[in-house]
Amino acid sequence: MKCNQCSMSLPGGCTIAGVCGKDPDLNSLQEALIYGIKGVAAYYYHAYELGYKDDEIGFFLSKALYSTLTNVNFNKGRFIELILETGRMHLKAMELLDKAYVETFGAPTPVEVPTGTEEGHGILVTGHSYKALYELLKQIREMGLEDEIKVYTHSEMLPAHSYPRIREFKALYGNWGGSWVYQKQEFSEFPGVILGTTNCVLQPLKQYADRIYTTGIAGLEGVPHIDDYNFENLIKHALKTPKMKRVENGKIVTGFHHTNVLPLIDKVIDLINEGKIRHIFVIGGCDVPNPKMSYYEKLTQMVPKDSIILTAACGKFRYNRRDYGTIEGIPRFMDFGQCNNVYSIIVLAAELAKRLGKDLNQLPVSIVLSWMEQKAVAILYTLLYLGIKGIYIGPKPPEFLTPSVFEELRKKFDLRLISTPEEDLPKMLAKGSTLSSDSPLTA
Repeated sequence: MKCNQCSMSLPGGCTIAGVCGKDPDLNSLQEALIYGIKGVAAYYYHAYELGYKDDEIGFFLSKALYSTLTNVNFNKGRFIELILETGRMHLKAMELLDKAYVETFGAPTPVEVPTGTEEGHGILVTGHSYKALYELLKQIREMGLEDEIKVYTHSEMLPAHSYPRIREFKALYGNWGGSWVYQKQEFSEFPGVILGTTNCVLQPLKQYADRIYTTGIAGLEGVPHIDDYNFENLIKHALKTPKMKRVENGKIVTGFHHTNVLPLIDKVIDLINEGKIRHIFVIGGCDVPNPKMSYYEKLTQMVPKDSIILTAACGKFRYNRRDYGTIEGIPRFMDFGQCNNVYSIIVLAAELAKRLGKDLNQLPVSIVLSWMEQKAVAILYTLLYLGIKGIYIGPKPPEFLTPSVFEELRKKFDLRLISTPEEDLPKMLAKGSTLSSDSPLTA
């Protein structure tokens, strides 16, 4: 443990046990709670900036943070309860944010997004803030520059193309690059101006340090920050950068959402009953610069052709360019968007369980998550709050959980660490599917 939060802390912090009586497991649970409420705060922030509020979420954030103060709560069982309550509040925050997005920007629809470039000056927007992107596009229109400037999304901004009130702007063209992991190379290659709107933006290289800005919650050392979403200077800067040429580079599909997938649920149930859809994989989460992320690339390649894959967040850039085909018109691969859009997948899973008369753990569904930081941690807490068992997580266990705390969660929720696709896939399919004849596992 490492605790230095009060004046009683030993020089360098308490590392074996707290002077106050805190032990490493309690310290671990407090950190686990703090990281979870950071995730809740991130989604609540985005809803709040669009004018959507929830007093219960706000009060819980205060209560949970207060609970981690020195000498306030030494009860480990209550921290487990608070972590699960964090999952409930995070579900409310995701629901509130989904409502804010749909009512502000329209209900998402599946859309093919160009990954090439169009002729004109370029602006690249990264992060998660649809509000920032919307304001930028609106100001480009108001300045009469939609024919001269083209705006590209990056990483978690890709799903913005699926919202009709964002997509209607002529300046919005396509998506550049993949996940945040590769941004230093991708930003160096992008000739225009770059705008960072939230987390997943790194200190810039000199190749683009003079043409990157931040806005909203984001900030970088030595980089101009734009307050109140006034992008006039950024737009004028873009006009001074080299024009991009038109280059075709294919398209990727995003924009699945419970509002456009629920109408297909009866057909999905029929296909399940007929044995034509035997398994559903939820494979999503953060991208991480870790060699073990190849697990997710290989797993998505190996899933049987009688299965479908639901995904969200930036880890999908490792496997979202493949053509997975369809099962009698139902897409085998559905990208639901940002990490918070896991909410849509939860809605669909609950409806599927209701229609089939089963609880979530009886469905032929396997959940395989990759995590990077607090928002993904909060998503995991939501799934645990919902009582979902047998979740696979990777590419490594959280360092903030002591072995004994992780073991308690493992036993309570059958939480599993990924091993290899070859070892894990048969266990996942045992919940209700079989291997196809062309699976590498049958070789």
